[in-house]
Amino acid sequence: MITMTKGRISKARQWAKSIKRDVHAVWLAARDPRTPWFVKVLALVVAAYAVSPVDLIPDFIPVLGYVDDIIIVPLGIMLVVRLIPPEVMNEHRETAAKATGQPVSRMAAGVFIAIWIVCAILLVRLLH
Repeated sequence: MITMTKGRISKARQWAKSIKRDVHAVWLAARDPRTPWFVKVLALVVAAYAVSPVDLIPDFIPVLGYVDDIIIVPLGIMLVVRLIPPEVMNEHRETAAKATGQPVSRMAAGVFIAIWIVCAILLVRLLH
């Protein structure tokens, strides 16, 4: 049996917080005029997927359900972070860090759900 030390748990929590902060920072950077257009598109897709309640693989599927949450999203965030100019990313990381702890927008959640529903309907129509 593998036991996690307090240090590993602490590192995992810190990593999760940094990913959460970077999701917000990527969202902000995607709207920044200093970010190249192709990075904006990728950033918006990654950020929307990261905060969307709809997953590529539903979470109720054992083990596989969390693959996107622990592998796909962080890899997408790391790719986008590397493509965003460092000075832009640093600025938006500071803004995102300051925003931590503020209330969550239910309106934004509703918008994302609506976007995913529309995408699903369009995909179904396209396939038929």
